[in-house]
Parts: sequence; C-alpha cells; structure tokens
Amino acid sequence: MILLDKLFLQCTDTATNYKKFAKIKGLQHETVNERQKQRVKKGIYHIQHVNNFHNRLKGWMERFQGVATKYLDNYLYWFRWLELGKNSAFEKRVEQMLISACQKLNYNTVEIIKMA
Repeated sequence: MILLDKLFLQCTDTATNYKKFAKIKGLQHETVNERQKQRVKKGIYHIQHVNNFHNRLKGWMERFQGVATKYLDNYLYWFRWLELGKNSAFEKRVEQMLISACQKLNYNTVEIIKMA
C-alpha cells in the first residue's frame, strides 16, 4: 500500500477479493489488468514490485517442499532477513545475524496477516 496525500491506496490485479477488501478497509483501489497486457495504469500504478517479490519468495520456499504453518513466521523472517542483507558484505551479514539472534521479536507475522 502506498501513502498518498494521507490516503491509503491499494494497487492490485483484477481479482475480485481485493475490491471487497479495499471497500471494507476504506482504501482507494486501483487495478492493473495483466491479462490485457496492462503493466502500468495512469503512468504510476503497477504491481511489478509485488509480483517480483512474490516470485522470489515462492522460489525460495520451494526448496523446503512445504512448511508447517506453526513455523511459517520463522521462514518468513529468515527470507526477510536474507532480502534485507542481500547487498551487504558477508562479514556484515554474519554480524547482523548474531545481533538478530539475540533480539526478541515483538511481532507475529501470521497474526498480522490474519488481522489484515
């Protein structure tokens, strides 16, 4: 979602469940129709970043051949950590891994997704 002039905007593909979600949450909603080869709408709305991120996550998760729901938070956090550090030097990534391992998480990804 994009913060634009104090309004929240949801930009999605044309799946109907997104329209209902936007209405319930009071979001401005723009759709991009990829079936009709529409990549950008009104010169600024697109979903390519989300699709790219989803493809990277899906490809990374496939190596595990499925994960238990109770461990999903751990896998998502691991992937997020790898993504955030992908442009860092190896030594810096090791340092961050050690620091992260000592910190207590204060959120639960699955619960946040369920509440959305």
